[in-house]
Amino acid sequence: MKVHTRFLLSAFAPEHFPAPELPEVAFLGRSNVGKSSLINSLVSAKVAKTSNTPGRTQSINFFEIRWQGRPKAELVFADLPGYGYARVPREISQTWPQFIEPYLVGRPTLALCLCLVDANIPPQESDTQLIKFLRNAGRPLLVVATKADRVGTKLQASLSALRKAHGEEHVLAYSSKSGAGQTELWKRLRAACQPDSLEGSI
Repeated sequence: MKVHTRFLLSAFAPEHFPAPELPEVAFLGRSNVGKSSLINSLVSAKVAKTSNTPGRTQSINFFEIRWQGRPKAELVFADLPGYGYARVPREISQTWPQFIEPYLVGRPTLALCLCLVDANIPPQESDTQLIKFLRNAGRPLLVVATKADRVGTKLQASLSALRKAHGEEHVLAYSSKSGAGQTELWKRLRAACQPDSLEGSI
């Protein structure tokens, strides 16, 4: 799908968030799970910075998404800091609840949370905790298993383990390298843009 992407801003506190006008999709996951790579593969451009150093993203980065041929943007991507990496400086990790939790709980335009998990490793308790947190907050969510191309013939077994561990009926396998899962994910993102979907998430 051809889209145009524009970086809006980086937020380090709730007062930095952009005006809540368009439906937003939050990208969440452990450090180095591949959030930035997934965003870049979706929009076919290197808009989100990738790094081999986990914990590099320390702010919520907002990107405006406009479909080709449309005059105005219709969706916003929010790339959130990763979690679960011990070497992230404590002074940084301690500030995350001050603006990440308010965003996830109180953001009126947050239409969908994408919980990215690594298909190439066993299910992680920190991912389960995030999913439970979002459920308790009443947020619509979709679990996306990244790096699916690395699993090979064990992909279905990996997806089954993730579904069981996280209590989810559906886990979407995705590969930023091959593009597998991209069409289905875009369908979910387009559906999240619909006004009735947004009203149900508030």
